[in-house]
Amino acid sequence: MEPNKKQEIKDDLETFSKSKDYYAKIGKAWKRGYLLYGPPGTGKSSMIAAMANFLQYDVYDLELTAVKDNTELRKLLIDTTSKSIIVIEDIDCSLDLTGQRKPKKEKEKDEKVEKDVIKEELKKAGEEKKQSEVTLSGLLNFIDGLWSAIGGERLIVFTTNFVEKLDPALIRRGRMDKHIELSYCCFESFKVLANNYLDVASHDDYFPEIHRLLGETNITPADVAESLMPKSSKENADACLERLIKAIETAKVEAKLKAEEEKTEKEKEENENEKKKKEAAAAEDAKKADDVNENGTSMETKEKPESDGAKENGKSEIVMD
Repeated sequence: MEPNKKQEIKDDLETFSKSKDYYAKIGKAWKRGYLLYGPPGTGKSSMIAAMANFLQYDVYDLELTAVKDNTELRKLLIDTTSKSIIVIEDIDCSLDLTGQRKPKKEKEKDEKVEKDVIKEELKKAGEEKKQSEVTLSGLLNFIDGLWSAIGGERLIVFTTNFVEKLDPALIRRGRMDKHIELSYCCFESFKVLANNYLDVASHDDYFPEIHRLLGETNITPADVAESLMPKSSKENADACLERLIKAIETAKVEAKLKAEEEKTEKEKEENENEKKKKEAAAAEDAKKADDVNENGTSMETKEKPESDGAKENGKSEIVMD
């Protein structure tokens, strides 16, 4: 993480821990919400550990799928102590909290389909374990309801790889007060890691190349750290930096191949959609042509008896004369 961003978070945490009187003055519960989001391997779990070490707080790791219902969730909150961090990791995977604000009919339809799928999966697996009945409303009350005001000096931390999937009501300011994006490794973050793992603050032979590659390629801090960690007592800093350069180059090639595959797949899908549109248009034109032919035949059939009748009338008139 960039030093400036790291310092900003430390200042925020320190301010919170010393703000008991301020929260009492404004009439708010002494708690603060953090949303950590970003791709896998960007340090969300490590960030939580660092926050706990910095504040000397206890950590409660809450697994929502193991919580029976909203009542049990509330009891768990009451059992937590002050000076603690309540963590819900990968909240987008913990519960279905993404579609709970759909129109009622659409929601009921989706719920029925989902329940049928779950029931079938449990049946196949031979499991009868009851599913969690924690709702979005229950979770919102957990964050900022009346029971959340019991005790004090608590941090509530959510992590997610896909922030766009979460219901806006869950992560709005006031519930998740601070949103922190943990993204791919930049050069400043690399320098911190190199100093921590290798005691190297600068290297004229390798740092410029790594700087260039990190500007062109997405690689997570976890992957960078793995490359920088010596694999044996004989490996020196140069060997680790060379391994990192190779890892970034490999990631660059893989990213390029993936982008090309996605482009090809997208073009294929677009071509198939265009083909389907043309086939549908051709079928519609053929149907219209059949309708026109059918209508024309019907009109001729109707007109024919009328002409025969006219001829008979003509004959009758001649006989009468």
